[in-house]
Amino acid sequence: MRPLLPFILLHLCATLALADDSETPKLLPIPDKLVVLTFDDCNKSDRTFVADLVKEHAFGATFYITEGLGFLKSKENYMTWKEIRELHDMGFEIGNHTKAHRNVTKLTKEALSKSLDHIDTRCAENGIPRPITFCFPGFSHNLSAVEVLMTKKVFTFARRGIRPEFEDGGRGGLGPAYNPKLDHPLLVPTTWYSGPESGTDDLKKAVAKAKDGKITVLCYHGVPAIEHPWVNTDPEVFKEQLQFLKDHGCTVIAMRDLKKYVDPTNRPEDPYAQIEQRKQR
Repeated sequence: MRPLLPFILLHLCATLALADDSETPKLLPIPDKLVVLTFDDCNKSDRTFVADLVKEHAFGATFYITEGLGFLKSKENYMTWKEIRELHDMGFEIGNHTKAHRNVTKLTKEALSKSLDHIDTRCAENGIPRPITFCFPGFSHNLSAVEVLMTKKVFTFARRGIRPEFEDGGRGGLGPAYNPKLDHPLLVPTTWYSGPESGTDDLKKAVAKAKDGKITVLCYHGVPAIEHPWVNTDPEVFKEQLQFLKDHGCTVIAMRDLKKYVDPTNRPEDPYAQIEQRKQR
């Protein structure tokens, strides 16, 4: 069993830091079909194709930014910071995905902290507000990384993948819906991510989970993902999927907009308690 006292102290400090001295805004009731839309890894198509289409549907979205993968070398396949700033100017959220997209479980706390700071600095240099949500690169996570996010104090929500509750072959898949009453806000599960082995039928199953106070969280890795075909989404399929969300009356928001419905200071003392319970079930 993990010793919880150090974490409980950190939990209390972070909760106090996030709390506002003013009156807490009244939360909106969580509607059925509430969907969080996210895009990882700075693919060029995020700006050249995805953003305009998402805007056309009046949906919110979060784009998680890293300078890892091919960002620094392959500008034909990855966005520039000018294009990232354009996403911000269009009203989309820019989230932190670390400097180099490394597995956070392999990093020291200091290294992870510096990696987060790098993206903060690059955002500031380009007139983009400091990110307040985070996405774990490659979906890997651990308690040490969560503690770093809490120490930073600015992060309200962080998105992980579908593991360990669901099997993940790395080519798309279904995961659990986000339950704000039980899940830690810095370990928000991905309900579905797109890939060759998980398409529109699974998307529909994921959306169906958004009921009774639970929220569906969607993730794309490029439309198309030129350098990572194992998580590719065909542009025509993506159009159909957005139209499905529209036709079915989904409320589609950015990760940061969860604050309208969920109190991010309401954090379980043990971040992994709900994950362990799901695994046992």
